[in-house]
Amino acid sequence: MNGFLLWLAQGFGIGRLPFAPGTFGSLLGVLWFALLLLAGDFRVFLGGTIAGLALAVWLCDVGEKILKQKDPRSVVCDEIAAMPVCFVGWIAVLIWKTGAMPAPDYFLSKGHWLPALGVFAAFRFFDVLKPWPVRQSQALPGGWGVAIDDLLAALYVNALVLAVAIVQINVAPRIFN
Repeated sequence: MNGFLLWLAQGFGIGRLPFAPGTFGSLLGVLWFALLLLAGDFRVFLGGTIAGLALAVWLCDVGEKILKQKDPRSVVCDEIAAMPVCFVGWIAVLIWKTGAMPAPDYFLSKGHWLPALGVFAAFRFFDVLKPWPVRQSQALPGGWGVAIDDLLAALYVNALVLAVAIVQINVAPRIFN
């Protein structure tokens, strides 16, 4: 059973890659994000995101105990679970503007894939840089210390996305009209 749980904590083995396991775990998180979008319902998206985060806290704790290491590099379920959180602000703006939940292909369409790539890059940036209180959250016990820093990095991404949205909604029309 420990082997199976470690395999899950390591993102189905992706975390065992010799380089950039967090980046590859985040890529798997993009697939988790797309899967959550398939339901087409924000409540399902949000429920799945919260469940994924809770599972990540538990699996990160299990991974630390099995590997006998604090925040092992190979445990990437925290990156996987945090990736949908990175897009919550963008989705909220879309729902506010259109009244509808976006489909997964929206983020791959013309004009949207580059900002989606920017969200991904911003998450990796904040996850690596670990601005306050991201780094400090790693002192939390067990799986909490492993997973919460990724959640906080995702919240930084949301702040950035919402700042861009506010500028686009409020400032850009005044400049270009």
